Amino acid sequence: MGATLLRAGIGCIATLAMGLVVDAHEAHAQIAVFKSMEKSDSALARWLSDITLVGQIEGGIMANPARPQPGYNFGDFFADHANQVQLNQAEFTLQKAIDPSRGGYQVGFTLEGMYGSDARYYQILGVSAHEWNARYQLIPAQAHADVHLPWATKGGLDMHAGILQAPMGVETLDPTTRPFYTIAYTSEYSVPFQHIGAMFNWHVTDMLDVTFGIDTGNQTSFGKSDNNNAPAGYFGFNLNNLAHGKLNIIELSRVGPENSRYSSAGGRYEADHAERFWNDINATYAVTDRLTLTGEFNYIHDQGLNGIRPNGNFKAADAESFVSFLSYKINKVLTFNYRGEIYRDNNNLMVATFIGNNSYMDGISGRASPGSTVMPGPTGHGTTYGEMTLGVTYKPDLGHHVRVFMLRPEIRFDRSLNGTTPFNGGRNNGMFTFGGDAVIGF
Repeated sequence: MGATLLRAGIGCIATLAMGLVVDAHEAHAQIAVFKSMEKSDSALARWLSDITLVGQIEGGIMANPARPQPGYNFGDFFADHANQVQLNQAEFTLQKAIDPSRGGYQVGFTLEGMYGSDARYYQILGVSAHEWNARYQLIPAQAHADVHLPWATKGGLDMHAGILQAPMGVETLDPTTRPFYTIAYTSEYSVPFQHIGAMFNWHVTDMLDVTFGIDTGNQTSFGKSDNNNAPAGYFGFNLNNLAHGKLNIIELSRVGPENSRYSSAGGRYEADHAERFWNDINATYAVTDRLTLTGEFNYIHDQGLNGIRPNGNFKAADAESFVSFLSYKINKVLTFNYRGEIYRDNNNLMVATFIGNNSYMDGISGRASPGSTVMPGPTGHGTTYGEMTLGVTYKPDLGHHVRVFMLRPEIRFDRSLNGTTPFNGGRNNGMFTFGGDAVIGF
């Protein structure tokens, strides 16, 4: 059975990849929409000449020989449907990028639309959530104005305001920026995803950047589309080009109420006052031109996730985790990748699998829909999850105006390290999956 699934998985990925390669010959890399205006006498026309359009498609499969019921890989968002090929993302981005290194006043923007199964987890209440009932959904993944202000220091200040992808953590929504098809528990349960708000990056020195911002909350908007009446915000720093340019460190913290007034045991008061504290620090070190190491530590604490005690004090839930990454470039087209993670869910309130296309956003809003189902983790005092993923990235230069092409097979081992049985429909304390994805972009 395992061999059959392996052949099926490889066959599906190869078929998808070949189809993408055939289409790639008709693609064009990073279209400059108004390129002909770059020598115009009009300042507006020259500004328009730098606007670019890019597109990208990703699809994949993660096979599970245990054939879990009801058919989900527990604790996996992007590849949650076991033994099924899915279109994860089809996205287009129209952008006028700002470049802090150029100095001076700059104004730009980013507009990104995305369709696919990944969009189920990146909706925003009041913007796109609950507009779709299918597995494949449509979202405005980004829609923000970008400004560079040459103020205070040589590097100046960058501002991004609008619909923003959350900046915390190592792994992102864009598959070309992360080493694997699947993502870590930390990236799913301990960092936010989307915001409406403003983020600022102050380039204090060549070595130090300071980050801060404010927003309505994780995946919420305004008024009745906010799950509580309090904002949240970021603060942190980047240390760049340490150890002769080999080491970079990013620390980012976030605080604000995130629980819904519709589901909190303490109602509106708890939702507005029980703070959630998110903390993430990661460091990347280039050992050699081929070998890169990354370590990430995360701690999340929610004062009110489990309700209010009889004495009026908030209960609390929290989790801490450590993720390590290794990347070794075998040659110019092939890279070996490793990820290892320990994730401690102290109250069994963080890790769950969302069965139902809108059940994740139902959890954010606090209003469960009739078709919403959540498969929770184990009961009891907590679970320690271990996860190891091995894979390779095949990234040749296809030419023919193809911006990026990637094939990423991987194998993944998940295990409860303290004897609970969260996997494969609650039957096992471990889970083995294998598969991968294909990505192509112009």
